[in-house]
Amino acid sequence: MVTNFDDLDLDKKYSYADYLTWKFQERLEIIKGKIFKMSPAPSTLLQKVSSNITGILWNEFKSHKCKLFSAPFDVRLLDKKKSTLDKDIFTVVQPDLCVICNEEKLDARGAFGAPELVIEILSPGNSNKEMKYKFDLYEEAGVLEYWIVNPENRTLFIYTLQNNQFIGLHPLIEEDTIASPLFPQLDFILEEIFK
Repeated sequence: MVTNFDDLDLDKKYSYADYLTWKFQERLEIIKGKIFKMSPAPSTLLQKVSSNITGILWNEFKSHKCKLFSAPFDVRLLDKKKSTLDKDIFTVVQPDLCVICNEEKLDARGAFGAPELVIEILSPGNSNKEMKYKFDLYEEAGVLEYWIVNPENRTLFIYTLQNNQFIGLHPLIEEDTIASPLFPQLDFILEEIFK
């Protein structure tokens, strides 16, 4: 059991089984066995944006079979081996928000498998991870729709999975209406999430 983040060897490859034994306060994600320390507590702006999106989506999904989850919520993603053993899972992430429609993907520890929709909200400390590593990861895992929200610029990028590849829609700015290809009922003006 590891009780101090500094005791981890950041050059080592870790699995979800390792992750379950760690007993320290720092939040982190494992992407393909590599540790990524999460940003410190989110800024007030990020918290506001996250709360606004949560409110809008909760209202839309409260009577729907699909359910909304927010961080911290572990999402375990399979690698190419497709093994379900904790020791063979090398990716566990905590998206800011995600929507899961298949109840079989849920267990007491979070989700096992790709959510249908993942929403990541950029902050100064995580932009590169969301824009590069997680984009590739979510595409490979089969996330059907991926939103990247930039609170500083008040913009939203929506990517949909087509033929195993993310296709970007036209970037959205405050006065644009969000129209989710996957969930058409999500139809609101982007400005609502930045109030």
